Amino acid sequence: MIEEKYLTKVLVINGSPKIEKSNTTFLLTPFMEGMKKAGASVELIYTRKLKILPCIGCFKCWGETIGECFIQDDMQDLYPKLRSADILVLATPVYSPLPGEMTNFVNRLVPLIEPILEFRNGRTRARCHEDVNISKLLAVVVGGWWELANLDLVVRVFKELAENYSIEFTGAILRPHCYPLKDETEKSKEILQMLEKIGFKLINEGKLDKDDLDFVSQPLANKEEYTEQKTNNYLKNKLKK
Repeated sequence: MIEEKYLTKVLVINGSPKIEKSNTTFLLTPFMEGMKKAGASVELIYTRKLKILPCIGCFKCWGETIGECFIQDDMQDLYPKLRSADILVLATPVYSPLPGEMTNFVNRLVPLIEPILEFRNGRTRARCHEDVNISKLLAVVVGGWWELANLDLVVRVFKELAENYSIEFTGAILRPHCYPLKDETEKSKEILQMLEKIGFKLINEGKLDKDDLDFVSQPLANKEEYTEQKTNNYLKNKLKK
């Protein structure tokens, strides 16, 4: 009997309200292609296409129906996918800090963790239920402002989420001032190629390389010129109104 090769299961949650036309999707596409070429099973979910109601903080999933949320919406279809995934990728543009649908999704992850708290390294933490396979959590964050620091808050949210759930935070793929990435310059093409390489290496080696990540985040525009251009575009649109 030939043993069937186990495929790494990757679940990608795209929180951009602009779904397929978003800069987030543009960044994700080569990254996911690299993971697929390495032999992973990759499923992409858009939060905008789902009905995900806000968590109401009742904690019934910790007391009355442990591990189960009583709210009947599209999260009920997502919970089995989350439990069976090996790698969870959370991808989002920077809003303030997250789009509404992504915020609801993150808050509704509580049923995945056990109601048993631990005190580690000065912080209260928990662990996922035994039927949750997720071993790695990655962030893919896209921003319109020039500086990389504009993405920091979202990265901290996702890193804290991973630590609260005792899941390895494998790292973050970051793209500030994302718009020039679609200009089809030689540098933008190289970044897209690097994203595919990062996806491939993640599945084969189980980690992200800092130099590769820095390459993806490198400046693609002059700070002053880029900021001035975005401001002028805003003022022109304002005058039209």
